[in-house]
Amino acid sequence: MAIDLAALAGTLRANRGIAAKQDIGIVAERLGLSGHGAVPVGDDCAAIPDGDGHLLFAIEGFMNEFVAGDPWFAGWCGVMVNISDVAAMGGRPLAIVDAVWANGEEGAGPVLAGLRAAAQAFGVPIVGGHTNVRTDRSQLSVAILGRATRLLTSFDARPGDRLVAAIDLRGRYREPFSNWEAATDAPPDRLRGDIEILPALAEAGLARAAKDISQGGIVGTAVMLAECSGVGIDIDVTLIPRPPAVPLERWLATFPSYGYLLAVKAGDVEAVVARFTGRGIAAAAIGTIDASSQVAITDGDRREVIRDHAALPLLAMTGREVAA
Repeated sequence: MAIDLAALAGTLRANRGIAAKQDIGIVAERLGLSGHGAVPVGDDCAAIPDGDGHLLFAIEGFMNEFVAGDPWFAGWCGVMVNISDVAAMGGRPLAIVDAVWANGEEGAGPVLAGLRAAAQAFGVPIVGGHTNVRTDRSQLSVAILGRATRLLTSFDARPGDRLVAAIDLRGRYREPFSNWEAATDAPPDRLRGDIEILPALAEAGLARAAKDISQGGIVGTAVMLAECSGVGIDIDVTLIPRPPAVPLERWLATFPSYGYLLAVKAGDVEAVVARFTGRGIAAAAIGTIDASSQVAITDGDRREVIRDHAALPLLAMTGREVAA
């Protein structure tokens, strides 16, 4: 079936997951954040120099509707998405803390069970946190500490690089949300080995930049990567790894449990793709990185611009210094 590229682009421009990322710049400005550490504010983790590497700090908060609608999976995701943030920066997770609010111990039970199950599966300990089981609703946030020997950042993609997508397609949607769930029934040794691909790529010098695919989906994540690195990205939608039964429009707005975009030198693409496919993870070069400021989707000779970060910044971070 032919792709209506103009209609697809219109849907992506209106994507709420992309628009929500504007909040990052607003909050950073109010806090007076200037990116103390190894990389500017706006990356998957804060990175603090530490000996011969970097400590990585990240935190995730979850929508109340999600925690109320699927509390066990929300707890699982609290661990999983933080680990993904650490991996996206070339790091390995060390420890997790959580903050849980609930209406009574019974209300907290499923969230805590999900947290515990994921921590055991990924082999990352929960070492403390904050608990309030005397409130009127369930809320959850989870933070992580990791460490990287060699960083991957969102600020180092360069013109001439290829955009590689790696996504675990061995899953299904966790309805009614657009979460592609490919982890809860996976063997723990597989989960841990799959996460290890990212720091191994960083340490081998095979990837220049990376970002985990988040609520903005593949295209929204590419928009953030492009703005952080000051580059443009063209994405060929026909090359994106996708489950055969999932419509392209929904897939491009999906939050996969395991999904990354990487900026890779052209000569290293084959080696990078092989690292993922060798473990059963779908991976492919899906686009090119250039010196413009546009992120666009393409299909043959057709091209639709989704966002021009020079004209319409998403993160709108000011006063940043380029990462070394």
